[in-house]
Amino acid sequence: MREIADSELLRSAATVLDCEVVRITRCMGGDINLAWKLELADGREAFLKSRPQAPVEEFELEAAGLGWLGGCDDLPVPEVFGVIGGPQPGLLLEWIEPGGRLDGRGEEALGRGLARIHRIEADHHGQLPDGSPDWDLHVGPVNLGRCADEDPGHGFGPCYALRLDGLVRQALDAGAIDAGQAQVINELCGRIEDFAGPPEPPSRTHGDLWSGNVLVDMAGRPCLIDPAAHGAHRELDLAMLALFGAPSDRFFAAYKEEFPLEPDYRHRVDLWQIQPLLIHAILFGGTYGAAATRAAGSYVR
Repeated sequence: MREIADSELLRSAATVLDCEVVRITRCMGGDINLAWKLELADGREAFLKSRPQAPVEEFELEAAGLGWLGGCDDLPVPEVFGVIGGPQPGLLLEWIEPGGRLDGRGEEALGRGLARIHRIEADHHGQLPDGSPDWDLHVGPVNLGRCADEDPGHGFGPCYALRLDGLVRQALDAGAIDAGQAQVINELCGRIEDFAGPPEPPSRTHGDLWSGNVLVDMAGRPCLIDPAAHGAHRELDLAMLALFGAPSDRFFAAYKEEFPLEPDYRHRVDLWQIQPLLIHAILFGGTYGAAATRAAGSYVR
């Protein structure tokens, strides 16, 4: 594990920040990228994430997503300082000191703020944030493709099925699922309209909203980080938050007060969790592929 950043990367960071970097500290916790806290000569602090040979568009898309989600002031996101190009691209952000605890009021703030973001309609399912590069939606190196249907009156189901089809092919290529497991998920995709629920206008979504992407600052305020932001069904965010976390009753009460959910939304939680399970299968292997297959099988078998 590398403990310090490459000197060229630091020089690039200083150029983007227009300030000398006087101290750098390695941050832990990322599964895909390397990360550091930078202390600057002018007293500012910044967060740097980077991955050698990563496409710069990956970080440009994240930067655009943070700006898109930040349009709602009720749920903070870090300010974007800039994107670094070159052989080790990266993203420079405002440093938010972590370490607080999400108490009941924090859960309510998260639910209310997320609902207000979701109330901001996207132009269509699959829409990428304003200012995005000409690039497919990605979670790290995993390609989620693009939704070809740009009619906002249509439901999210066909777009989601198209996405799952691409993820299944990547999971097969990675050896993360076998042909029999792929068949179960493909069967679900062929019947997606039976399970995707009533059409809903596309929302601005975080797109990768597991509990680790909700940073709690020292004052106990929730902040959103590491988005794969795009226009989608808002239940996608809620399902992923439940997959790798346990949102409280206070969270859901605040969310529903701000933006009521369909009465049967819980019936679709397993459906929307197939996407993050396949992404994790592609990235990390293990039992994620089997879990995605079980989720699909709960609808079609």
